[in-house]
Amino acid sequence: MIMLATAEQVSFFGFHIPYLEHLGVEPISCENDQAVVRMPIQPHLINSHGHVHGGALMSVLDFTLSAAGRAHAPLSVGMATIDMSTSFLSPGSTDLTITATCLRRGSTICFCEGEIRDTQNQLVAKATASFKIIRAKK
Repeated sequence: MIMLATAEQVSFFGFHIPYLEHLGVEPISCENDQAVVRMPIQPHLINSHGHVHGGALMSVLDFTLSAAGRAHAPLSVGMATIDMSTSFLSPGSTDLTITATCLRRGSTICFCEGEIRDTQNQLVAKATASFKIIRAKK
């Protein structure tokens, strides 16, 4: 079941995604094969070292990469992650900005890349992913 966002809900580029609300993700833009979101640092995202947990970073990367993949038609296609490779380059300890770009979109699969940067523009993580394109049923 696809959950479209209502006027009272946070719209993650058209969809209602409670998990992203829990993470505190703020959608910024989704157009021209690119997506940008922000994730403010919050106490429940912190690991035992005082940095944003890697699982939270991977979750926000997965969403942002998939959003870039559907940026050409945000409400007419969905994405299912086939694979994602993530490299962690430095700890995330401030608010974070996540950017993603769709590199290539075929008829059934798209390929995206993205990164996370902190408030000092330091690279925190990079990821590449492939997604199965799920077209809306007519």
